Amino acid sequence: MKITLHTAVLDFGQMVDEIRMEVDGTVPELKPEDFLCKDCYCNLSATQPIPGVKEVKVEGNVVSATTDPFLYRIDFSVSCEKLGVTVTKKNVDKIELYHEELFRPVVENGCRYRIYEPNCYGPRPLILFLHGGGASGEDNLQQLTDTLGPIKLAERCPDMYVMAPQAPAGSLSMEEMFAKMMSHGDPYKVLIGSDTDNAPEDRGWTRDALGRVCDVIRKMIAEGKVNPKRVYCIGGSMGGFGTIKAVSIAPELFAACAPICPSMNGESWPILANFPDVPAYISTAYIDHQVARHAYIMRAVQALWDKGRKDIRYTIFTPEELAQYGIGVNPDVSTKDLYAELHNSWIMVMHNEYCILDWMFSHEKK
Repeated sequence: MKITLHTAVLDFGQMVDEIRMEVDGTVPELKPEDFLCKDCYCNLSATQPIPGVKEVKVEGNVVSATTDPFLYRIDFSVSCEKLGVTVTKKNVDKIELYHEELFRPVVENGCRYRIYEPNCYGPRPLILFLHGGGASGEDNLQQLTDTLGPIKLAERCPDMYVMAPQAPAGSLSMEEMFAKMMSHGDPYKVLIGSDTDNAPEDRGWTRDALGRVCDVIRKMIAEGKVNPKRVYCIGGSMGGFGTIKAVSIAPELFAACAPICPSMNGESWPILANFPDVPAYISTAYIDHQVARHAYIMRAVQALWDKGRKDIRYTIFTPEELAQYGIGVNPDVSTKDLYAELHNSWIMVMHNEYCILDWMFSHEKK
């Protein structure tokens, strides 16, 4: 039996909404209640299960079971005794991603990236999207599926380039890196002023990786594809820090940027406190993994304001604002899981709350 999942990147990340099975032999009569859905969750904290399969269609030997969207990242199972099958991530043959075809895969200048190219004449604006830590790797795909981001931007801004590079995975896996961080205690503690290395130097948005990405953008400008006055950078979590770092590497390249829930550490904090002359709109939740991160961002931003930087903005999303997007609404999760859930504030920005996207796109380099 060949199994295909249809997925889409929605607010909570990659979600499954259809399972197609090519059956060998005769297909029995099937109803939605013949399918049992286990660990198919539709909320961020993975506590709310979907009701089950909504509809079953049979065309020849192909059975299609549609559901409410559920999280792909969880080890789910959908079983049907009549078909003698249990669908899990391990036995899926193909995953179809809605609007993946919009992004062409490229390997160039030592970096992997996906690029959405507008069907327009003349130089167009470019949005550089930097993913979070979980999408690092070599498959040139996870940067599209890890969180709401590149696909949403391409849908919203069809006349702009959207470039989504993938950071190198380096010598440590995500699990190994997190274990290293755990060895220092709280993996999300702020290490400003500390010489403790909390992450490998070859993983994520290194200066080398970002420099290579910036060189690709410069090449696109030289070729007349990209408007040199309208290059923007946006990212969340590790990508929020990556946004801060990218601007520090190539301040002449960017018209404006939007770092979302950026990591604060001994490297990112001093860069932000002495940020180059590039407009920035920083945003984060009132609690983001740990209770002090937004305060450290505030200290850096205040230092910029004290220098007269009127082009720096900072928004802290309140519990009520986050709850409107289903963030932090489950009273039964642990404090640790709640803090992790609040980290998903990029959802707010991708929906243009506080007009953050509009603000960024309004800027042109002089």
